[in-house]
Amino acid sequence: MARKNTRKQIFTEVEVFDTAAKGKAVAKAPDGRVIFLPNAIPGDVVDVQTFKKRKAYFEGKATVFHKLSDKRTDPACEHFGTCGGCKWQHMGYEHQLFYKQKEVTNNLTRIGHLELPEVTPILGSAEQYFYRNKMEFSFSDSRWLTIEEIKSDEDLGDKNALGFHIPGMWDKILDIKKCHLQADPSNAIRNAVKDFAVKNELAFFNTRNQTGLLRTMMVRTSSTGDIMIVIQFFKEDKVKRELLMDYLVETFPQITSLQYIVNEKANDTIYDQEVICYEGQDHIFEEMEGLSFKINAKSFYQTNSDQAYKLYKLTREFADLTGNELVYDLYTGTGTIAQFVSKKAKKVIGVEAVPDAITAAKENAERNNITNCEFFVGDMKNVFNEAFINTHGHPDVIITDPPRDGMHKDVVKQILNIAPKKVVYVSCNSATQARDLALMKDQYKITKVQAVDMFPQTHHVENIVLLEKI
Repeated sequence: MARKNTRKQIFTEVEVFDTAAKGKAVAKAPDGRVIFLPNAIPGDVVDVQTFKKRKAYFEGKATVFHKLSDKRTDPACEHFGTCGGCKWQHMGYEHQLFYKQKEVTNNLTRIGHLELPEVTPILGSAEQYFYRNKMEFSFSDSRWLTIEEIKSDEDLGDKNALGFHIPGMWDKILDIKKCHLQADPSNAIRNAVKDFAVKNELAFFNTRNQTGLLRTMMVRTSSTGDIMIVIQFFKEDKVKRELLMDYLVETFPQITSLQYIVNEKANDTIYDQEVICYEGQDHIFEEMEGLSFKINAKSFYQTNSDQAYKLYKLTREFADLTGNELVYDLYTGTGTIAQFVSKKAKKVIGVEAVPDAITAAKENAERNNITNCEFFVGDMKNVFNEAFINTHGHPDVIITDPPRDGMHKDVVKQILNIAPKKVVYVSCNSATQARDLALMKDQYKITKVQAVDMFPQTHHVENIVLLEKI
């Protein structure tokens, strides 16, 4: 006898009432357990097919929509619902901001059990589309097919794709006609590269079989008008490589940095690969308040330049420097925040684990004639110790902008031992931020909180918290 699948259940006409982590919507089953849904928004009334059952919750998918929420709007992108890049395109922007603000507040109060001052409304983005300065596209010789295409008896034509991974499927690529995240000429360049590659029989990559020539394409733009294109090849084929690169040089003279990589390993990561400049410079520049930042193919830089400027201004305002302070900038990356606040500080010490980032930070500081910043490389929990403080001085202010995982507990412990007057904590994950702040609440009071929307049409949100010594 076949075992009954108890994980799959159907609930009818349930109302979606909230959002949760990773942009999922929340409904409630008749037994009181919550249901997490990837394809609905608050206000929808839906039938749900569950596919996972846990003690406290279900995961499922809305299959029938009885009522559509008044928070809905028409998605701008034809790929919405298949591409996983902009999961909230169907929600009005004012509602996106509301739920992002709510998530930040809930995480700080429920996870961290923190007392908050009056929370300043989230800072929205003036541009809700075409705001990204970096996009990465993947080639595939077997594009993702829709249900309609699979059922069709017609010739499907070109099977190649240049686009994005289907969510949760490492080997499936959706062919993108127009992406609404990066301004032109990004779409024009991507579509032209695909058409040229198909016409000239340049083989697209097959991830499972590890065959083909073309792997990925990166497009980086900047507010200065610079454009960087990096093509990643699976193997060296000088004739075909130069054919494509020369085509880009001739067709898009506005490209200021054209580079390539030959990567024969199993994955697409480029950080251990040689990047070769084919035409133009091996970098582009971004500018902010008169400061110039050199960005190469491997550099980290905030992907929304306009909102990054606002984020950094708020960080500097929260620090409220007078010119006499020693500031430590933890997880400094390429030193962008450190240099941005340096004109208001006596001295800034930046610490970062990635050697290439520190090299870039030093080069940028020299280019910007900044002499009161010093940068050091090493694992934060090991470098940021008592000996380091004794050597470089006791900070008045610490700015910390860690990765999504937050700060290591030893780093938090060391901050508490140092006990600076102020800590400005910038985070792209308010849940781990709340966890870290909970460890500090006996010694520090939260006096300011400001969420900043860096990524419209997605659930992601940045948050800045100012801590002051009790």
